[in-house]
Amino acid sequence: MTRIRATLAAALLAGAAGLAAVGLAQPASAAPVICEKYGSTSVQNGSYIVQNNVWGADTAQCIDVNQNGGFTITQADHNKATNGAPAAYPSIYAGCHYTNCSSGSNMPIQVSQIGSATSSIGVSYPGSGTWNAAYDIWLDPSPRTDGQHGAELMIWLNRQGSIQPIGSPVGNVTIAGRNWEVWYGHTGWHVISYLSASPITSFHFDVMDFVDDVISRGHITRSWYLTSIQAGFEPWIGGTGLAVTSFSATVTRGGGNGGGDTTPPSVPQNLTVTGTTSTTVDLSWSPSTDNVGVTGYDVFRRQGTSGGFTQVGTPSGTSFTATGLSPGTQYQFYVRARDAAGNVSGNSTTVTAATQGGGGPGSPSPGPGGPGGCTATASVQSEWDQGYVLQVVVRNTGNSQLNGWTATATLPAGHHVVNGWNANLTTSGQTVSASSLDWNRNLAPGQEVTFGFQASRAGGAPPTDFTCSAH
Repeated sequence: MTRIRATLAAALLAGAAGLAAVGLAQPASAAPVICEKYGSTSVQNGSYIVQNNVWGADTAQCIDVNQNGGFTITQADHNKATNGAPAAYPSIYAGCHYTNCSSGSNMPIQVSQIGSATSSIGVSYPGSGTWNAAYDIWLDPSPRTDGQHGAELMIWLNRQGSIQPIGSPVGNVTIAGRNWEVWYGHTGWHVISYLSASPITSFHFDVMDFVDDVISRGHITRSWYLTSIQAGFEPWIGGTGLAVTSFSATVTRGGGNGGGDTTPPSVPQNLTVTGTTSTTVDLSWSPSTDNVGVTGYDVFRRQGTSGGFTQVGTPSGTSFTATGLSPGTQYQFYVRARDAAGNVSGNSTTVTAATQGGGGPGSPSPGPGGPGGCTATASVQSEWDQGYVLQVVVRNTGNSQLNGWTATATLPAGHHVVNGWNANLTTSGQTVSASSLDWNRNLAPGQEVTFGFQASRAGGAPPTDFTCSAH
């Protein structure tokens, strides 16, 4: 879990990295007990870092660090509502967490270059409180060592109390000999959670088995980077006695499909809806290019405009007909390309289509605006006395594709942007401007993208009045 984490006020949030006060906590001395809110220390000659990480509350928490690799929560005075974010994420990790990096982890590392990635954990649980025990594995399109990342892969080993992951269930999968319920949500970044059907106290697994599943669901590609492997607990109520008794995470280089082709194909362009019936949608797109050769495409679909996408086709050419759809219903699609070595491109732009039949649930209503129109709608995801996290949804409300966008707002006096994600953020005086990145600049009519930022403040409410301009 990271220290900075946006929360969905109306959702039950389990498994997220924490939003914390501004500034990076430095590692604590190698004392066996850490009670500082963001105190941390290295263990096993720097191979791992143990952090207290009380990011979601001001209640007391202390951890007793095992220098051989683990910790026990010795005090946890938390009592948070279970329909909000957890109080903390005390954890042990390899890799980088807001520039605090362990030694010799080989992370960040591009997924295509991973030779192996394994992890083991031993966990013990007390009999009271509300909490989960979870891995938090972070991935990002760039090899960053700080800030909020693009995808959060959570492995829930156990939970107690009325808590659940971000988002909603999207299916089940068998990995490492166990059945997992898979959840998907999006809160400025992808959150993919895997819930065990029964408590796990000891687990050894191949991290890449989970990463490959996330890739197959279209949320990341092999060009992304693995940045950290973390494991610990998220307590809402209590938590004293929870313990990681052992932990290891080993990532080696040597991937790249045995040293061969590691170059992904180009992103498919010009995805277009070419026709619809009451139960089908026809799609076409321009061919991708590759240094060796494109072998086919993966087509993904979801109903409506929220929730996870499901792979629905693997055509070898540049057209596809989605069948078995409901009449009068809105769907969204995107496409990616793949080559013979298993490399996959980034996702194309998302297109929206409505099957014929009219008036059915989920059928789209025409949006306001003409060619090139857009809106930027802001919502406060989390706030505290000295800061907050804001999420902004940019939507193409016109009837033609956007090739870029900029959202602006005026910050109240004393407010300062600390960091952000999914946009180029600049400030001039009290004006903050967020402009599109290469991967989210092209928006089809009705398509949405989300960006966000964390800000510090000396008082006053967060800004929610954003304006959007199309490029």
